[in-house]
Amino acid sequence: MTHVLHIGASPGGADSRSLALADAFLDAWREAHPEDTQETVDVWNLELPEFDASMIAAKFAVLRAQNATAGQRAQWERAVRVSQQFNRADVYVFSVPMWNYGLPYRLKHYIDIVTLPGQNWRWSRDEGYQPLLGGKRAFLMYSSAGDFSEGAVTQYEDFQKPYMRQWLRFLGIETAGEIALAPTLTDPENLARVKEDAIGRARRLAVQG
Repeated sequence: MTHVLHIGASPGGADSRSLALADAFLDAWREAHPEDTQETVDVWNLELPEFDASMIAAKFAVLRAQNATAGQRAQWERAVRVSQQFNRADVYVFSVPMWNYGLPYRLKHYIDIVTLPGQNWRWSRDEGYQPLLGGKRAFLMYSSAGDFSEGAVTQYEDFQKPYMRQWLRFLGIETAGEIALAPTLTDPENLARVKEDAIGRARRLAVQG
C-alpha cells in the first residue's frame, strides 16, 4: 500500500488553479489505486515553527551535542515531527502557484522546516551530501499567470519549477511528472481551454502512476 501526501501551497481555495489540478490528479489516483492512502497538508493552515536565530541555535546545540537545554530540544523536536510526517510518504503531490517567478513564501517555510540533516539528508567528509529519501516519487501541479513552458521566451525567468526539482533531487525524490496550468492571465474562453487541457493531463498522469 502506498501513502500519498499532497502538499498544498495555494491559499486560493476553490479559485486555485494549482489546487484544481491536484484535486483532479488525486481523484484519478484514488480511482486507479483504491488501496492507497491519501493525506493533505495545507501549508497555509499548518502550524510551523519559525526557523529563526533561536531555532538555528537549537539545531546546532542538539546536532553537535553541545549541552542543549530542554527548551532547545523541545524546539528542535517540533521541526523533526513535521519532517517525519513528510518523510513517511511514498508519493508526493504538490500544488504550487507561481509567486513573483518563484514559490509562495509559506511553501519555502515548509521546505526549510522539513529539510533536516539526519532526517532526509546527511553529510560526511568522505561522501559529501547524501539523500535519504531514495525510491520516493513526486508529481508537481503548477500554475502561473505567464507561459514559462520549454521554448517560451520567458522560460529562463521561471524559478518555480527548477527550485522544486533541485530540492527534491537533494532529498533523493524522483520528479515523476509535472503539469502546468498556464497562462492563467488570459481571456476567460482561453483560460477555460487551458484549464480543461491541464486537468485532463493531470488525470492521465495519475492513472499512469
